[in-house]
Amino acid sequence: MPLQLSMIKRSSGEDSPSVRLQISAIGVAALIFCIGVSVPLSAYLNNPVPAIVGMPLGLYLLFAIRVADQWQKAAVLRLGRYIGLRGPGVFMIIPVIDQISKYVDQRVRVTAVKAESALTRDTVPVNVDAIVFWLVWNAEKSILEVMDFDNAITMSAQTALRESIGRHDLAQMITEREMLGKELQRILDEKTNPWGITVQSVEIRDVHIPQALEDAMSRQAQAERERQARIILGTAETEISAKFAEASKVYINNPVALHLRAMNMLYEAIKEKGSMVIVPSSAVETMGLGGMLGTAAISHQKQ
Repeated sequence: MPLQLSMIKRSSGEDSPSVRLQISAIGVAALIFCIGVSVPLSAYLNNPVPAIVGMPLGLYLLFAIRVADQWQKAAVLRLGRYIGLRGPGVFMIIPVIDQISKYVDQRVRVTAVKAESALTRDTVPVNVDAIVFWLVWNAEKSILEVMDFDNAITMSAQTALRESIGRHDLAQMITEREMLGKELQRILDEKTNPWGITVQSVEIRDVHIPQALEDAMSRQAQAERERQARIILGTAETEISAKFAEASKVYINNPVALHLRAMNMLYEAIKEKGSMVIVPSSAVETMGLGGMLGTAAISHQKQ
C-alpha cells in the first residue's frame, strides 16, 4: 500500500520529502488498520501480544522511514552531532534522537542576478543582468559550512558583478561580455569552493544604459561615420588629382593624345540616345573637329 501511494504521487509531479513521508505514513496506518480488521477481536483478547508489539513497531516505522530522490542527499545529526549523509533512496533514522537537515539538490541550478545603477570605470550608470550556473558537489560541506547557500550564492554573485562592473569601461562591457562572464565565474568559484559548491559559468544577458546616454552614443556613432566618409572622400580626391597631374605630363607633349582624350569624352557624353551636349566653338577648333564634322555632314547629305 505505501508503495502504490508513493508511485501515484510521483507521477503527479515533484513533491517534497515531507509530503511523501505523510503519504507513506498513511499507507502504513492503512495497512495496520486492514490487518486489525481482518483479525477477530477475540484473537486480540486471547493473545494481545501481537497488538502490543505491532502498534509500537508501526509507530516507529512511521517516524523512522525517510525517502530521498535520486538527486538529493541529507545530513543526519544524532544528538546534535553529524554522523553522515543519507540518500538517495530509502533510509532510516532513530526518531527523537536523530535530526535531518534539509534535502540538498545536487543538480545544476540557475540563479539570475541583477546589478542596478552600478557605475562603470568611466562613471556610466548601467543595469546588468546575468545568469549563474552552479551545483553542489559536496553536500556535506554545503550543509555544515554555510547556513543558507542559496542566498549566499545570490548575494555573492551580485557583489562580484558590481565589483567587476566598476573595473571595466562601458565599451568593454558591451563588446567583451564573454571575458566579463569568465572573470565573474573565477571570482565566485574561489569564494564558493570551500562551501562544496562550484560555479560552472556566468553569462551576461544584457547591459542597459540610460536612454539619454543611448541617444548621445547614437549621435556620436553617426558623427564618427560621417567623419570617416569625409576622410575617405578627401583621400579619393587627392588620389584622383595626383593621377590627373601624371596624365597632364603625358598630354603636354602629345597633342594628338589630348585630342583623342577629348573626343572620347565627347563620345561618352553623347552616346546615350536623346542627349545633347553644348561644346564651345573654341574647343572644337582646338581639337580640330570643325573640318571633320563638316565632312561627316556633307557625306550624310549625299547619301
